[in-house]
Formats: sequence, structure tokens, C-alpha cells
Amino acid sequence: MREPPELAVARALNQGASRGERLRHIFGGAAGNLVEWYDWYVYSAFSLYFAPVFFPQDDPTAQLLNAAAVFAVGFVMRPFGAWLMGMYADRQGRKAGLTLSVSLMCGGSLLIAVTPGHAMIGDLAPALLVLARLMQGLSVGGEYGASATYLSEMAGRQARGFYSSFQYVTLILGQLLALGVLLALQAGLPEADLEAWGWRVPFAIGGGLALFVFRLRRRLAETESFRMAQSSGGPKSSGWRLLRHHPRQALLVMALTAGGTLAFYAYTTYMQKFLVNTSGFSRESATRITAAALFVYMLLQPGVGALSDRIGRKPVMVAFGVLGLIFTYPIFSTLAAVREPLVAFFLVLAALAIVSGYTAINAVVKAELFPAHIRALGVALPYALANALFGGTAEYLALWLKQQGLESGFYWYVTAMIGLSLLVYVRMRDTARHSLIRED
Repeated sequence: MREPPELAVARALNQGASRGERLRHIFGGAAGNLVEWYDWYVYSAFSLYFAPVFFPQDDPTAQLLNAAAVFAVGFVMRPFGAWLMGMYADRQGRKAGLTLSVSLMCGGSLLIAVTPGHAMIGDLAPALLVLARLMQGLSVGGEYGASATYLSEMAGRQARGFYSSFQYVTLILGQLLALGVLLALQAGLPEADLEAWGWRVPFAIGGGLALFVFRLRRRLAETESFRMAQSSGGPKSSGWRLLRHHPRQALLVMALTAGGTLAFYAYTTYMQKFLVNTSGFSRESATRITAAALFVYMLLQPGVGALSDRIGRKPVMVAFGVLGLIFTYPIFSTLAAVREPLVAFFLVLAALAIVSGYTAINAVVKAELFPAHIRALGVALPYALANALFGGTAEYLALWLKQQGLESGFYWYVTAMIGLSLLVYVRMRDTARHSLIRED
């Protein structure tokens, strides 16, 4: 039987084809990841504006709590998305999984863009908001495993940490794009218009971009790892096989994710609210501080990924754990009292630089733990479970503790979870030296 053209391309890529050809497919997959995460983060970036539309209450913190609860609901769907689309990507191909995930994200974004407010349709408005976030949660749950697996498999052995780090480069760039749209709308629209209808614009943009990425992802080459797994006629990917044959690796993914994902969401999605609600900055100043720190943070990812190719993944993760354990409480407590934007910027950047030891390499570390036939599911499902437990609840818990007058409890919570993950980093083997991704 004649080999399909896309699989022939994958074979050539992994048998010494031009570096440019390999890069084209790596960055093609990463570009789709950018739009996925732009759509995901637009919700957080604009919740300060649309929360009163869907949750009309007098208390701004209560409005944010409701919006944060819906944000957390999206995380509840992520394990289901990871399970269903992880199996789909293992059985039908990494490219097929990536294409399906972006289709769901497009639908969720467009639904938010056109849903009327509470004043017009009552409780149906927050119900439709929840539905849209469930669609997006399903999408992102599958996106992480498919994109992490695709980038890790498409990259060569010697630079796997470097190229897989572009998953978080594009993830952060998606968040920056969301903040950039927010800044543009803040500059171009009166605040009353932004609160009334302007917040819908970024969701419409996200839906349009997702349609473009759908076409882009259909042109990607499939990976050699998937081709070999399919041709070998080995076992099919399933949740049962993951739990039965790879329970240790699945638990390891959850444990090494817990502290890192909590720190990431604390310093990114929650930080904008923290700067407004606790430090006392205006919404515009908080957006600028967050955007500037995220831009530098994004640039750090490839360097940290390349460092892991030279010295191993384990030392990089241990460095994050040690620094996070020492500096998380001082950074948060100092930020709470800061009133100077430049000082706030450097404090947020310091926190993000520390968490780079996790974000730059977490995708490749997880991919290197599993064999090809179950890799997308093995990466996606335990990660999504840990994200639902620790990442999705971070903002809500932080706001609830603040409402109870116990805000510093959140600082200690983040510190403790980083400390628990540090214990895992210290005890685990270095995946760079024991990788199950066999192809160069």
C-alpha cells in the first residue's frame, strides 16, 4: 500500500530533512496554540468589564468571584477534553487532535461574543456563558496534550527542550495578544462603551482567528512517532490502559504540575486583578504592568528550554522549586503594598522568571515519560486534572480569601504547593536522559 503523502513528509522530517522544513511544521503547530490560548485568556483579561453585564451585583469583588467561578468551570471540562481528545490524537493523529480542538474554541468564543446580558435575557445569560466556557475547556483540555506531543515529537533530540518551549511562548503570546486588544480598546473607547459592548470585540476576533488556524492546522505534517505507533499495530490509547500500565507516570505528571500550574495562574491570570483589587492600581496601569512583564517572560522560555537540553530537565525544575519556595511570600506581600508601577513590574517579572523553570520545559518532560501510542493522553489527562484542582481554582480561592480578610493565606498556599512539587522534582529521574521519545 502506498504511504500517504503527509506520512512521507513526516518520515523525511525525522530522517534528516532540512531544518527549515522541520521548523515550518513546528511553528505551524505553535501558531495554532497561540490562537487557542488567546481565546482562553481573553475571558480573564476582560472579566473586569463583562462581570457586571452577566452578574449585576453591587459588590465588585462578588462580581469578580462569579466571573472567576465560571472561569473555574472551564477547568472542570478540561479533564474530559484531555481524555476524549487525547485518545483521539493518539488514535487519529496529532494533527487531527489539533484541528478538532481549535474548532471547539472557535464556537465557544463566538457564543460569548453574541450572548445578550442579564438585563435582556436574565439567568439565561450566565448559563450561556457557562456553556461557552465548557466548550472552551473541552478544547483546551485536548489542545495541551496534542500540541505538547506534536512539538516534542517533531523536534530533534538535541533541541527538544528548546523547541517544545515554544508551546509556552505561544501560550504567553496569546495572553499578550489578549492584553494588547484590551489596551487598544481602553485607548480607543470610552470606558462606558467598553463596559457596554466593547468587551465583545475580542471574543469575535478570537472566533475569526480560530477559523484561520483551522485551515492552517489541516496542512501540518503528521509526526514520525505517530506513524510508527500506527504501523506497529500496538495497543490503542484509552484511559483504562493509561491507569493500568502507566499509573506511576500519570501520578508523576499530576504531582510535578501542581505547584507549577498554581504559580503560573497566580502570577498571570490572577495578577491583573491583584494589582487592581489589592495594590490599588487602576485597571489600565495593571494591564500595562502585566503585559510588560509577560513580554519579557515570554522571551525567557526558549533560553530556559535550551538550558535544559544542556544540563537536563531536572536541575531546571529543582531551581524553580527552590526559588519559588523561598520568594513566593515575599513577592506577594511586597506587591500588596507597592504603589510605584516600575517596582510592581520588576516584582511580577521576578516571580515569572522563577516560574519559567517549570513552564519552559513542562511539556517536553511529560511527553518524554510516555510511549508514543498513549503519549497524547498520558500528557493531557493528568495535567488537566492537576490544572482543574490547582490552576482553575487559584483565582477564585485568592479572591475568596481576600473577601474573608485572609489574603496572605493564598501566598502561603502557593508556597506550600511549590514545596510539594519540589519534593517530586528532587526524586524523579531526568527525562532528558531517560526519554521514551526514541526518534531523532
